[in-house]
Amino acid sequence: MLDVSNLTAIRDERVLFESLSFTVQPGELVQIEGRNGTGKTTLLRIIAGLGDSEQGDIAWKSESIFSNRDAYHQDLLFLGHQPGIKRELNAFENLSFYLQLHQQQSDRQAIWDALTQVGLAGREEVPVAQLSAGQQRRVALARLWLSNHPLWILDEPLTAIDKQGVKVLEALFLKHAQSGGMVLLTTHQDMFSDNPLLRKIRLGD
Repeated sequence: MLDVSNLTAIRDERVLFESLSFTVQPGELVQIEGRNGTGKTTLLRIIAGLGDSEQGDIAWKSESIFSNRDAYHQDLLFLGHQPGIKRELNAFENLSFYLQLHQQQSDRQAIWDALTQVGLAGREEVPVAQLSAGQQRRVALARLWLSNHPLWILDEPLTAIDKQGVKVLEALFLKHAQSGGMVLLTTHQDMFSDNPLLRKIRLGD
């Protein structure tokens, strides 16, 4: 379980949110909502251990995420606004590197399948630097099909994704939650209509 308690963030002398508390349980999808500038990205980065808060605590499995950062990050997959991929490698090499980095066996067929899911079949050997911004985003998203991390923190994962791609990702998020995983995300898309696994938290109200 992820437990966020009394979290406050201030940027440029402006309070983005304060005394924010919520939990994410296994099997849940939690969507952070709010207008631009209300701190959605800041919140996700803080929870991922990549940003600082003014006050508050974040616990993973009942321990502070700062007491054993390595163990927490082994359980976490974070996708932010930047794709976080190596431009000099091709799509296949990037995913193979990702698996090795997280001490997972490099499975060629699984990588091919992941690239097919994100619509990059036939582009897997093109250097990432030669791909469009949307295609680079898809390389990053392909990690989701290879991930064994229980907690996914995803900042606008559907940016530059077409309607069919959104449906594919929505099905993947639901599958992850239904298998006991957790998804914490921001998106401007209307997803998971009336799904009991989804809970929304709004900032800026």
